Amino acid sequence: MLTWALREVHDDGAATSEVLAPMLNIRSYPLPSGARMPAFGIGTWRMGENRARRAEEVAAIKLAIDLGVTLIDTAEMYGEGGAEEAIAEAVGGRRDKLFIVSKVYPHNAGKRAAIEACERSLKRLKTDRIDVYLLHWRGSVAFAETVEAFERLRRDGKIVDHGVSNLDTDDMEEWVAVKGGERVATDQILYNLSRRGPEHGLIPWCRRRKIPIMAYSPVDQGRLLKNAGLKKIADRRQATPAQVALAWLLGQDGMVVIPKAVRPEHVREDIAALDLKLDKEDMAELDKAFPPPKGAKPLEML
Repeated sequence: MLTWALREVHDDGAATSEVLAPMLNIRSYPLPSGARMPAFGIGTWRMGENRARRAEEVAAIKLAIDLGVTLIDTAEMYGEGGAEEAIAEAVGGRRDKLFIVSKVYPHNAGKRAAIEACERSLKRLKTDRIDVYLLHWRGSVAFAETVEAFERLRRDGKIVDHGVSNLDTDDMEEWVAVKGGERVATDQILYNLSRRGPEHGLIPWCRRRKIPIMAYSPVDQGRLLKNAGLKKIADRRQATPAQVALAWLLGQDGMVVIPKAVRPEHVREDIAALDLKLDKEDMAELDKAFPPPKGAKPLEML
């Protein structure tokens, strides 16, 4: 359900109400710092790669913010910083209302390199802090060195929380065993109806420790939308296949969903998924169309 935030504006002693922005009914999850991460946001993967699309991408981010979305996910890899620059242009003076997540390349995850990479991201984002800073995937740098850099950034106020992306259960166990690694805020992974492998080990492991999962590519880069079973449910619920796929994720505890959209109609479509609640019949049909894993399998990446 979408509601609207009101602010009392005083001018010469008179109080009036000014509509600021819609407030979406989005749950949130506590992080080690005490901050809360919204369960729904927008992704920016593949943004910033083509200057000719810059205005369209900035407009999409602006629209999402205008409609009440506060979580924006990005990375220094996306457009080699171009996505972060697009976010800065879209945000303008609304930074304090937003929750920004960015990621560092594995080859920039060394003690000094990670700090320098974060500074570059901060400059591109035109902000003084990143709400959650992630290791994008595991590389050759020891976890202890990366965590040490993240902890320094946290103490210096450059980031609020830190976490990881694309780490499987064994990697997570190694990460949290490092001093400071127990403060891990999230694991951002490839997870959607057609890629349910993490349900066997990783997701339960994170839930036991109250570590939110961030699900990227929630419609599998559009491939899911062609599934006949998904379309059948969508037609019955007067929704779209994308909304059903997003609602399936949003209905799970500890799940953060970050679809990427550039077209205005897709931005609105994704946000509308917040109001779609799947029932037992829907869930049974989805399990039939997309069977859960029967055993362990390696974490997939895109």
